[in-house]
Amino acid sequence: MIPARYAATRFPGKLMQKLGDKTVIRRVYEATLQTALFDDVIIVTDSDIIENEISAINGRVIRSKKQHESGSDRIAEAAAELDVDIIVNVQGDEPFIHREPLEKLVSLFNDESVQVGSLMRRITSEEELNASSSVKVVVNKNNDALYFSRSVIPFVANALITPHHYLHIGVYGFRKQSLLHFTKWHATELERTEKLEQLRYLENGVPIRMALVDFKSVAIDTPDDLEKAKTFL
Repeated sequence: MIPARYAATRFPGKLMQKLGDKTVIRRVYEATLQTALFDDVIIVTDSDIIENEISAINGRVIRSKKQHESGSDRIAEAAAELDVDIIVNVQGDEPFIHREPLEKLVSLFNDESVQVGSLMRRITSEEELNASSSVKVVVNKNNDALYFSRSVIPFVANALITPHHYLHIGVYGFRKQSLLHFTKWHATELERTEKLEQLRYLENGVPIRMALVDFKSVAIDTPDDLEKAKTFL
């Protein structure tokens, strides 16, 4: 499921911007479909413009019935009425998503104890490490997330150690019931402090299993990101 809101706060209409010869949202939809991993790929939107864009290529669209604060809330409303086991949330601003990272994410659910999964990759630049827009994650020995932060974690207090720093890639998988539970919980203090909705799971005692991938991309959040994406393309 690909949540697709037209009126994005930082870059309104970003999903309908042209990236090469196609819109951003069409690239995300087609790239997800081409992985051949899923029984269905669905755009979930509140927008006539986005619905028309995807319907024109015979894509499946579910319209949101009410306003939503997050992509998780948006897809949960749509998923509640579907007969599904595992739901993967691919962000509508990730036009370069491909099979390898999504396959690793889906495979996490071969472990029946996993309720929520997501992706991470090693951070290789100081710029990325220190940017508050780059969400960092630390994990335990089972690769379950211990914490997500916009700050640098772990902080290197021991100069003799060179730790790995991991960037969180905001693609999620959920068992259906875990996603529905999420939407019934109130936003938690850490979630509101960091402005990271995934902390709601951790604060409610639900682990997030992380898969390590090499996936490098350009998520489009600003007009500058769009220019970077054009270069990347």
